[in-house]
Amino acid sequence: MTRVARRLQGIAPTIFAEMSALAVRTSAVNLGQGFPDADGPTSAIRRAERALEGGENQYAPGPGRPELRAAVARHQERHYGVMLDPDSEVVVTTGATEAVAAAILGLVDPGDEVVVLEPFYDSYVAVLQMAGAVRRPVTLRAPAFRLDIEALAAAVTDRTRFVLLNTPHNPTGTVLDRTELEAVAALAIAHDLVVITDEVYEHLTYDVEHVPLCTLPGMAERTLTISSVGKSYSFTGWKVGWATGPADLVGAVLAAKQWLTFTSAGPLQSAVATALDTEQAWPLGLAEDLRARRDLLCAGLDSLGLPAPLPQGSYFAITDIAHLGWPDGRTFCLALPERAGVVAIPVQGFYDDAEAGRHLVRWAFCKDRSVIEEGLRRLGAADLTYR
Repeated sequence: MTRVARRLQGIAPTIFAEMSALAVRTSAVNLGQGFPDADGPTSAIRRAERALEGGENQYAPGPGRPELRAAVARHQERHYGVMLDPDSEVVVTTGATEAVAAAILGLVDPGDEVVVLEPFYDSYVAVLQMAGAVRRPVTLRAPAFRLDIEALAAAVTDRTRFVLLNTPHNPTGTVLDRTELEAVAALAIAHDLVVITDEVYEHLTYDVEHVPLCTLPGMAERTLTISSVGKSYSFTGWKVGWATGPADLVGAVLAAKQWLTFTSAGPLQSAVATALDTEQAWPLGLAEDLRARRDLLCAGLDSLGLPAPLPQGSYFAITDIAHLGWPDGRTFCLALPERAGVVAIPVQGFYDDAEAGRHLVRWAFCKDRSVIEEGLRRLGAADLTYR
């Protein structure tokens, strides 16, 4: 058995695939996996069609098509005042998931400690173990899910080299505020840490501002920023993402990425450039629509005795089902399709602190209103107590 295979022993298959397959098998309403029911802007789809029909079907350059790298650089300047060289400080990846994987594999040495917020997106665990890294989790505790700055400071040791930071946060919906970000920045500067930020929900926030960490004083030179088109433009299946930042950090991502996918989605890269450059208002409209669907889902869950704190960002809301008597969220979610005809995601697998997430369940509100309403109707008609 290889060293990497040994490191991956004990990691279960992704819960998202398992629960989505369960939804299909049982014809349940899928309020689990975070993909929308509607596509993104038509102009980008038409641009993809022209690319497919116009000879853009071969390998794109390893770092990404020049027009997309330039569009990403313009996006960062337009929204955040961040100036980037598209030739050396932007790399295109197969979604944000590959960007995170390539960043960890390209930067982290075996034994390096990486501070990470839990609950964490499940791919973080796998790729950190592939790299031989040591996780140093900092728990966002229910029901507020705010960053405990003292716990963050306590997690940093003389072996810590990196922070992997997800904001807006999946699955809690927390958007780190400026005070929390300043605490991260102060620790990074004091301990000479590199911060890898996963910001795929950057445009999907509700009544709060998303502040990229790289814009704080002293952080541009030590922050690798990751995002994608998938969430903000409802093209999750296109799997086009990017990493931006200092040339040495971006170069490390490219060095690892070239041995992962090398390149992908050539025709779609051109279409993503079109979306970023010409559909700047589209994510704003999506965020307003999602706000209404968030309110619908959370109010409905509240009325059913499943109170869900209003998330500040992302696609998701979380409920605590301990009062229903279930031993844990996974048992509840596995029974839910038969009990109510609905699928949700148990959150406990996203924690090292098993007790902190034992009874938490994630619900997606990126679905059509009719789907959310039907899911709530089915939940209301079912007995959700453990028996």
